[in-house]
Amino acid sequence: MGRSSAMRWLLILASVVMAITMARAESVNKSTSDGLFWSTAKEEGDLMRKAEAEESTAVLNDKDDFDGGFSSLDGMLQWAIGHSDPAKLKDSAEHVQRLSPDELKKRQMEIKELMERLKTPSDAQLMQVAIDDLNNLSLPLEDHHRALQELLILVEPIDNANDLHKLGGLPVVIRELNNPDPEMRTTSAWILGKASQNNPLVQKQVLELGALMKLMKMVKSSSIEEATKALFAVSALVRNNLDGQELFYAEAGDLMLQDIMSNSSIDIRLRKKSVFLVADLAEYQLEARNKAELPFFSNHFFLKSVVDLTASTDLDLQEKALVAIKNLLLLRTTEALVLKDFCGLDVALVRMRQQLQHLMVEEYRRDNVMDLESLCREVELIFRGKLDKVKTWYS
Repeated sequence: MGRSSAMRWLLILASVVMAITMARAESVNKSTSDGLFWSTAKEEGDLMRKAEAEESTAVLNDKDDFDGGFSSLDGMLQWAIGHSDPAKLKDSAEHVQRLSPDELKKRQMEIKELMERLKTPSDAQLMQVAIDDLNNLSLPLEDHHRALQELLILVEPIDNANDLHKLGGLPVVIRELNNPDPEMRTTSAWILGKASQNNPLVQKQVLELGALMKLMKMVKSSSIEEATKALFAVSALVRNNLDGQELFYAEAGDLMLQDIMSNSSIDIRLRKKSVFLVADLAEYQLEARNKAELPFFSNHFFLKSVVDLTASTDLDLQEKALVAIKNLLLLRTTEALVLKDFCGLDVALVRMRQQLQHLMVEEYRRDNVMDLESLCREVELIFRGKLDKVKTWYS
């Protein structure tokens, strides 16, 4: 399609296109495709000026190609036609036929300006806006909540998480852990957990900024949401990270987990997360055989708090406890006789198998029960094997 012909068709579609794209622009101004709300501290024009500083904009004139987010002018026309009402298109055609050359030129510039406005800021720009909002103490609390919610979504991709510290965001988020508003503290902990998950770089940065101790204190919060998000962040920081695990132990992390697991009045979500972390830490020790095992794995009371979870009526908690016990049994320093005589693991396994036999009659739970019984048998075999080695050694 020739340039003049294409532009005339574009102008014919202009009124319809502009109505559609204006609605689209308004939605972009409010949210991204993931439902992300933009912060209010900066106007759209500020974002556009940032974008213009990073990339040159296409100029629409007789020589340049038109590019406003579409791969070509034909692409723009195809989109416009597909989103146009035939009756409105006919009216627009009749209207354009009556336009003077100056009016056509003016309409051309209007379309160019509209397409410029449709440019979406990058994730880094959105993150910077959210960080700036958090630093703007004149904004209402609602805007600070929104800024943290934006960061919570934006830090999920690992590249964005890695950019958070470069943009000055980590110290800001960590600062909000001390905010008097519980929602601010909870969301901040959640952000740190998401950004640190399976990310050694961010783990190192957060640990160096001293956030672990604060997060561990937050685990003891009376707010279940705050406590669970804080424990999630703690787990993300120490998972597969020896430095984090050593610091966790130095801050009495074993006692924190032991207190949670041994207290039946604590929300079950916290108990599940705690024993899951135990299983994860033990698995890491198994994989890093050249590393010294964490001392609390030989703590008798700590081991008993794990074994006692098998008495729960919650099958998910029982399963997590069995996985933790299995990993602990495989460690060199875990003593089978301690698990038998002090923790009562043999009695616990028998009791659990009896419970599972009774549950087997419930058809809707049968598959889960069978899987759990299989895991229980596996743990019992490992346990018996370790006990036999002890008996052989003493004999």
